[in-house]
Amino acid sequence: MKRVVVVVAVVAIGLGLAVAAAATGAEEPSATLNFLVLKDYNGKPIRNAAVVLHPVNSRGRQGRGGYELKTDMDGKTSFDGVPYGKLRVQVLAPGFQTFGEDYDIQAPTKEIIVKLKRPQDQYSIYDQHPDQNKPEQNRKDEK
Repeated sequence: MKRVVVVVAVVAIGLGLAVAAAATGAEEPSATLNFLVLKDYNGKPIRNAAVVLHPVNSRGRQGRGGYELKTDMDGKTSFDGVPYGKLRVQVLAPGFQTFGEDYDIQAPTKEIIVKLKRPQDQYSIYDQHPDQNKPEQNRKDEK
């Protein structure tokens, strides 16, 4: 019986200390982020785009962990409880260039509008580029 009383007393003291620490401890401020992902060329929303959030440390390096969100039919998504500080945002969608930028979160709410572009053609040295003169042609013209 004494053993049960001691265990109950220890648990009660532990819970009391935990509640007191939570009540007096300063809670880290957090923000709500609202994202809107649009097509750059016509302004229409992109549904099911992946919005990836990564914390960034003071040296600009990406931290471990993170979150992935998906946009809805209106190209919108939101995340509540983001701690203040630097945050790296990447947006990926099939058929569009990947977007990436670092944001400094210092307000309770932040609206982020991302306009994704279509992929550009790759540059090849084997293709004809009429707008550029070859160095060899310039040398022949000087002679």
